Amino acid sequence: MKRREFITLLGGAAAAWPLAARAQQGERMRRIGILQAAAADDAEFQARVGAFLQALALSGWTIGRNLRIDTRWAGGKADDIRRHAAELVALAPDVILTSGAAAVGAMLQVTRTVPIVFPIAVDPVGAGFVDSLARPGGNATGFMTTEYSISGKWLELLKQIAPGVTRVAVLRDPAISSGTGQFGAIQAVAPSLGVEVSPVNMRDAGEIERAVADFARSPNGGLILTASALANDHRAPIITLAARHKLPAVYYERSFVAAGGLVSYGADYIDQFRRAAGYVDRILRGEKPADLPVQAPTKYELVINLKTARALGLAVPEALLARADEVIE
Repeated sequence: MKRREFITLLGGAAAAWPLAARAQQGERMRRIGILQAAAADDAEFQARVGAFLQALALSGWTIGRNLRIDTRWAGGKADDIRRHAAELVALAPDVILTSGAAAVGAMLQVTRTVPIVFPIAVDPVGAGFVDSLARPGGNATGFMTTEYSISGKWLELLKQIAPGVTRVAVLRDPAISSGTGQFGAIQAVAPSLGVEVSPVNMRDAGEIERAVADFARSPNGGLILTASALANDHRAPIITLAARHKLPAVYYERSFVAAGGLVSYGADYIDQFRRAAGYVDRILRGEKPADLPVQAPTKYELVINLKTARALGLAVPEALLARADEVIE
């Protein structure tokens, strides 16, 4: 069985595990709430939660014996995220795992006392989730996915794989600070690469489709998708739009390329969730989020879809293929 299939299976099994099992005599049952801004049938997010649970098990936590898991899947809709955040806090968990600016922000609006661990956050300081990376100071800590400088590398990568691109539409969520920050980093390097960049706000599917179609009317265009819960929520339509309009596109995370996107560069999210389990374990054993520094990624991955490149008429440079962590045929 392949690694990702195993992790997905593990995540699905954990979600279905009987939650009413009693803890063994003398061992306290602890409770973890999990909020994900994705659909319950999203295989990529199931794999991430599976990796988290697998890592927890290695630290001695077993569902039904000394651990209970309450999971909520909210999609990318703000109202659902807020509702599920309130539901989880009402269950009085010992710690909550949630990721992305929308979900972490919603959770912090509901509680400033329940410990929160985020495996994914683009700009936790700028978003107000923590006081600083070294000393978070409140009830939240975790793992940032990228520094804004990585956003500039997406534009460099797009020029490497599609040298003819001179215009780039940058899809972003304007409601979160990281949407502005990621666009700013891309905009800063654009002049040196001879590229004109334009922001495209992602409020709903209709707005995205209209903006991309309008942008594609002129030649030599490309796309960059910045990281956000909305981006994940619109994963399939964005990949379809890029293919329909023959636009080379760079994504921030592997799942987009696995689903047919051209290329991605970013943190290994599976690894981020594994590392988050270590922080959850330490909190369950008595440490405070305020004392656990926010950590940067230790693993980045470059993923290229050769089938998509051929469909776009692109010849991927051999040097870029040699650097890739994964090449999808």
